[in-house]
Amino acid sequence: MWFSFWRSRDRFSLDELRYLTNQLQKVQIVNDVNKDFVIEALRSIAELLTYGDQHDSSFFEFFMEKQVMGEFVRILNISRTVTVSLQLLQTISILIQNLRREHAIYYMFSNEHVNYLITYSFDFRNEELLSYYISFLRAISGKLNKNTISLLVKTQDEEVVSFPLYVEAIRFAFHEESMVRTAVRAITLNVYHVGDEFVNKFIASAPQSDYFSNLVSFFRDQCINLSKLFSERPKNPCSESVSAILAKVDEIEDNLYYFSDVISAGIPVVGSLITDNILQLLILPLLFPALQIDADSNLKIGAVTSLYLLCCILRIVKIKDLANTMAAALLYPLETFAANSEVKINGYVSGNNCTNESEEPLVDSVTLVNAGKLCVDIPNKATSSQVHPGGIIAERDFSCSHLSLRETLLSYVTDGDDARALGSLSVLATLLQTKELDESMLDGIGILPQRKQHKKLLLQALVGEGSGDEQLFSFESGSARDSFSSELDGYLKKLKEQYGVFIGGAAASPRIHRNQVLDALVKLLCRSDISTEILWDGGWLLRQLLPYSEAEFKSHHLKLLKDSYRNCRSALVQETKGIWVDLLITVLCDQWKKCKRAIEASSPRKEPKCILLPFQKLNSEDIPAESSFTAGERMSELVKVFVLLHQLQIFSLGRALTEQPPIQPQIDIPEISRARAAGLDVSGPKPGTEVKFVHALPCRIAFERGKERHFHFLAVSVGTLGWVLLAEELPLKQNYGIVRVAAPLAGTNPRIDDKHARWLHLRIRPSTLPFLDAPKSGTPGETRIKSLVDGRWTLAFRDDESCKTALSMILEEINLQNMEVERRLKPVLDLEL
Repeated sequence: MWFSFWRSRDRFSLDELRYLTNQLQKVQIVNDVNKDFVIEALRSIAELLTYGDQHDSSFFEFFMEKQVMGEFVRILNISRTVTVSLQLLQTISILIQNLRREHAIYYMFSNEHVNYLITYSFDFRNEELLSYYISFLRAISGKLNKNTISLLVKTQDEEVVSFPLYVEAIRFAFHEESMVRTAVRAITLNVYHVGDEFVNKFIASAPQSDYFSNLVSFFRDQCINLSKLFSERPKNPCSESVSAILAKVDEIEDNLYYFSDVISAGIPVVGSLITDNILQLLILPLLFPALQIDADSNLKIGAVTSLYLLCCILRIVKIKDLANTMAAALLYPLETFAANSEVKINGYVSGNNCTNESEEPLVDSVTLVNAGKLCVDIPNKATSSQVHPGGIIAERDFSCSHLSLRETLLSYVTDGDDARALGSLSVLATLLQTKELDESMLDGIGILPQRKQHKKLLLQALVGEGSGDEQLFSFESGSARDSFSSELDGYLKKLKEQYGVFIGGAAASPRIHRNQVLDALVKLLCRSDISTEILWDGGWLLRQLLPYSEAEFKSHHLKLLKDSYRNCRSALVQETKGIWVDLLITVLCDQWKKCKRAIEASSPRKEPKCILLPFQKLNSEDIPAESSFTAGERMSELVKVFVLLHQLQIFSLGRALTEQPPIQPQIDIPEISRARAAGLDVSGPKPGTEVKFVHALPCRIAFERGKERHFHFLAVSVGTLGWVLLAEELPLKQNYGIVRVAAPLAGTNPRIDDKHARWLHLRIRPSTLPFLDAPKSGTPGETRIKSLVDGRWTLAFRDDESCKTALSMILEEINLQNMEVERRLKPVLDLEL
């Protein structure tokens, strides 16, 4: 009998739950003596109820019957220790997360116990307690639907007047701990996606609506911090500064994706609140003015950071009104947004006298005079083919602050540094890719693709609004009557009435704006002071705007492109006699495929973050300017520009781009060549290859001090490749040897020593360029490589005549190699023929 009395209870039984509940009800105060029992009881009850929810409904029925939730609240009120509060929050979180039966969740949320716990005054100075509390709120939000949410709100006259879960959660929306901020955002999104009309109205009303303005203000501070990091990077160009920028970029993009997720919940009022706050707190007062303001101005955000942020906002935050309002605002002059700030604009001082402190005036074909009045200089047809020596965009006298924002973007394309040019191209490309943007807005900015212009004209013709079939696809069709659309007019009106932005005078037509964009892109492609990567981005944008080849290319466009192409081609012809002639065709074929893929892609190649941390040229310390590595970089960059201009030439001629450049095939090795006489095939020599000593010359060389070795020297070329060889004589096979060293023939720069006529000096460059094998992806920023130093050989021959013969052999083989490269490249160099 006694054994039966002391028999242990089954751990997962209703008796165990009953026992724990009874013991918990007996507790009158929680202190250090009994806190361990209380904590274990709370933990075990959660475990038992989770088990019962899956196996036995009587467990939860007992839980409801004994009103154990009320006991939990009572225990919290009589507890004097933080550990009990932690366990209680964890216990209820586990129950809410794991209970599957719908009526169980209804019970948990009823009777105001959960709301009481939500509003309980916990001591959040304890970080662990705050973490458990936020997890508790998140667990509740995970069970919200249109039925359960009604149990957590208080209503009056069919309006929600209290929603503790939401109100308490957003109190921690800007907590210093990122994990807390992330959890709060998850909670708010769970609330928004319920789609309850009355809850949504509560969220969008004051004071809850302040959350969205505070959210944008918090985001604005992050943007300012990013700009500060970016401006300080030149002073501290270490990897830590790059990491700090990338970390801040991730935070900013996470914020924007949160905005996007909130909008996707489909609450119209919330979308409008976010749009208004982003425009009023960030874009209009900070980002737009920053576009024309030097880094040393008193604005908190620089131009490059502004360009990056504009791209991110357009790319991530999918709000039609926001995108279209931003696009419409680009037609306004800077003074509209910076009227109340006394700052320097593009190095100029605002006012009538436009003098620059540090750089030349920006150049554009648009002149603005008087207050905000736009006056456009349109060349007449008789003189349109004449090109101003300074570029397509003619210099005019204008007040610099009157440049419109879109004109500022174009000025960065034509005259800005790499970062500003890339940023401006990225903004234009992002606008082009923004699906929320009306086509009429793209047309107003001047970046509506030609295929869409044709579509618009065709529709106008079909409904009787066209100007005649014969002019349907003419560039000039409708141009005289071209004007801004009603959609654009609507957003201009909205900017005036809702945001207080006003522009006086009449704006230029979309045709003029299209001309300006094309002029800027063509001028970009003629620049020699810009990264080739950026030129490719400009080529992509031009390809998007002109899918029907030369349809909108004017004679001066074609002339400038052809002149630039011819200069580039002449430089490439010089490379057929250069240090890296053996790799020239390989690099050309590789860059041809990459460039074709880049300009024919459906979207730009780069993410917006590359604006802040563009991929720099490969950098190596202590490389002299005359080294082969420097020459290789120069050759590679030249090939990239040539390929781009060549493909654009083909494009302008209305031809399709081939997968490979038009290059002549390789020919067999001539019978009379030194390579054939030595017994080599097209694969060329490798260390260990057997060669015949027909033209080889005995020589001596020391690769280490005091260790002179005897070799036979030979220079050979096989097609576009060539080598200088050092071979050891085979003792058992007369006039034959084994290749021990093979080095590139190109770039050897042979020279007989001035004092020792038997010594021949050679420069030995690497067999390949390291950046040709660079990884395709990596961290944006500067990529460092191991320093490369050219080798030096000094060959000592038996007599002066042998040394002269070796020199002549090298020069002859280099000449054969150069001639073969030029022969194979002839089709690609003779495009116009």
